[in-house]
Amino acid sequence: MEHLPLFISIEQRPCLIVGGGAVAARKARLLLSRGARLTVVAPELCPELEQQLPEFEWLQARFEAAHLNKHFLVVAATGSKEVNAQVYLLANQRGILVNKADDSKRSAVIFPSVVERFPLQLALSTGGKAPWLARLLRARLDALLPSHWGALAEVAGRLRERVKNSFGSCDERRRFWARAQDDSTLNAYLQHGNLAAAEKWLQQEVQQPSTGEVILVGAGPGDPDLLTVKALNELQKADVVLYDQLVSDEILALIRPEAERISVGKKAGNHSVPQDQINQLLVDHALQGKRVVRLKGGDPFMFGRGAEELQTLVEAGIRYQVVPGITAAAGATAYAGIPLTHRDHAQSAVFITGHCKKDGEEPDWASLASGRQTLVIYMGLMRSAHIQQRLIAHGLNAATPVALIERGTTAQQKVVRGTLDELSLLAVRVESPALMVIGSVASLADSLAWFKAGTNEQEILIERAG
Repeated sequence: MEHLPLFISIEQRPCLIVGGGAVAARKARLLLSRGARLTVVAPELCPELEQQLPEFEWLQARFEAAHLNKHFLVVAATGSKEVNAQVYLLANQRGILVNKADDSKRSAVIFPSVVERFPLQLALSTGGKAPWLARLLRARLDALLPSHWGALAEVAGRLRERVKNSFGSCDERRRFWARAQDDSTLNAYLQHGNLAAAEKWLQQEVQQPSTGEVILVGAGPGDPDLLTVKALNELQKADVVLYDQLVSDEILALIRPEAERISVGKKAGNHSVPQDQINQLLVDHALQGKRVVRLKGGDPFMFGRGAEELQTLVEAGIRYQVVPGITAAAGATAYAGIPLTHRDHAQSAVFITGHCKKDGEEPDWASLASGRQTLVIYMGLMRSAHIQQRLIAHGLNAATPVALIERGTTAQQKVVRGTLDELSLLAVRVESPALMVIGSVASLADSLAWFKAGTNEQEILIERAG
């Protein structure tokens, strides 16, 4: 990087802008907002600058070297390249910080894009190479950061020493603030600007014993861009993350670097860590006062046994939260161009697991075989022949369109399509994790498929026997 990021106080410091146009007006507005003692040198002022008078001193003249005397920062913002170059050269010779507007290579100082939640400030810069990208990032961050976080930073500053004295380690202090930031009561005080009540609430919380917490987080179907904002926030605050094999490496890379990662290996047909041991790990780490994230592919309540894990936490008296995720039924089908419902094809969608408990009851095949609905079957590859046979036996047309979606929403996505009587043949062409879609809507992928997944073909056609 050519520039070192710094935050510099210019309050009551003498600053100079050379130029009186629109660019100069933008710079003036920014410098004045930070309390600068501003002087503008220009023969004329644009209407926007005139409106800011008398907040600054106007020298109605052409630039001369003497104008630089005793100034801390200078901005060259005239419409003349020659004058701007002269300002830069003379200021540089005098050791004065100088910004040459729209010329980062000739600037000792550049003005970044800023996201503000005072006293919180985030500054973004591409070194002048792609200012549009900095503006785009600024807009995204501005939408993501809660409006009350500035108030939170203000109150946190007032209590910084008290929190430091109450908690002996950085980890304990981080956990305290992570827990506080989640609290709905505190957030309500901050959102309504009631800083006194927020400070009182925090003072009371400091006196409470530190307790652990488990956050059940849905990682979505695979594409890291489909992770929710809240899920990302929790990954950044975790002390420990227990994750399944279905969670992609790209999502795991978003976990706070200092957090402990524990693979519990759950995948269809392969549980390397038994469920009761996973439950115990959650309890043990939470009882140590840690913030534990249980990270599951898709949505934790959609065939993810999330409720079973929460029941264990309830019995142990451990606090918990649930962060929903986009389930594979919604994500993978959307990326494959298959709508779950369509008024010409299906008025309902039924989600089924193909992997039941041992000695579990069979589903109501007669109900599932009824028409004008979409069947979405999770973990059904190993039972594809059985599913095919039972649905046809209960009256579902053997020519019903089907689709199998492997690694949906990822660069490795693969979609195999055919008909119900070919289901067992289709199943050998894909690998787990894969989603099974049965119903008329599967035929719409021919016209609605939009996602191009890496170098894989997006569709594989299976010829019918005979």
